[in-house]
Amino acid sequence: MKVSNGKLSVSKKPAFTVGSNAPFLWGMGVIAGSYILLIILLVVADLCRADVNYMMNMVFGDSPRSEEIRYAIMLSLLSCTVSAVLSVIVAVPIGYIMSRFQFRGKTVLDTVLDIPIVLPPLVVGVSLLILFNYWPFEFISRWVVLEVPAVIIAQFMVACAFAVRTMRVTFDQIPQRYEAVAMTLGCNRSSAFWRVIMPQAKRGMLAALTLAWARSLGEFGPILVFAGSTRMRTEVLPTSVYLEMQAGNLDGMLSVSLLMIVTAVIVLIVARLLGVSREHII
Repeated sequence: MKVSNGKLSVSKKPAFTVGSNAPFLWGMGVIAGSYILLIILLVVADLCRADVNYMMNMVFGDSPRSEEIRYAIMLSLLSCTVSAVLSVIVAVPIGYIMSRFQFRGKTVLDTVLDIPIVLPPLVVGVSLLILFNYWPFEFISRWVVLEVPAVIIAQFMVACAFAVRTMRVTFDQIPQRYEAVAMTLGCNRSSAFWRVIMPQAKRGMLAALTLAWARSLGEFGPILVFAGSTRMRTEVLPTSVYLEMQAGNLDGMLSVSLLMIVTAVIVLIVARLLGVSREHII
C-alpha cells in the first residue's frame, strides 16, 4: 500500500511467498513417527524375547511361584479396582469445585492437587510411611503399613490426582448455562448437579476411572516403600517384576511385564468400545 501524488494505491505483490507444506508436514511426521515406532519396538522386543510357554506355565502351572503370580494378579485386579473407584468418588466433587467456583487460594489448591503427579513415586511412599507414624494414623498403622490396605492407599494417592484432572476437564466442557437454566426452573444447585450435570459427565467419569485404574496398575515406588513386596501378602504385578529382576530371572521378569502390557491394552480397548474419546484420557 503506497501514497503517490495524493492517491492511495494497493500493491498487488504479496508480502511473502507461500511455499510448500511438505517440509513442515514431513518434519512433524518424522518426529511423531519416531516416538510411535519406539513404543511399538519396545513391545515387539518383549514379545520376541519372551518365552510364551514359560509365561503360560508361570501363570497356570502348579509350582509355588505360579501360585504367587496368581496371587499377585488377583491382588492387582482387586487393589486397582478399589483405588480407581475411590479416585472417582473423590475426583468428582474436587473437579466440580475447581471448575465452577472462583475463590481465594484456588491457585494454591490447584498446585497442591498436582503434587502427587510431579513428586517422585518413592517420595510419595516415604511420605505415607512417615505420616502413619503420627497421630491419629499411628493407631491404625499396624493394620495398614506393609499390608494390603497400604497397596490401595499408595495406588490411590497418585491415581486420584489424574482422575481429578480428568474430571475438571470434563466439567469445564459442560456449559454452566445448563445449571443456570435448571435453577431458574426450580432446581437448587444439588438437583441441577445430579439431574443435569452428572448425566453429561458419564463419559468423563468413565475416562477418569479407566485412567486411574491403568495408573494404579503401573504404580511401583509408593507400593515398594509403603506396602513392601512380601510374596503372598502385598505382592502385585509391578513388584513381581522387581522380585524377578532381583532374582536374576529375566524370563520371569519379561513374562510379568507382558501380562501388564496385555492388561493395559485390554483396559484401553474396553474404554474405546464404551465410548471414551481421546480428549477425555489425558
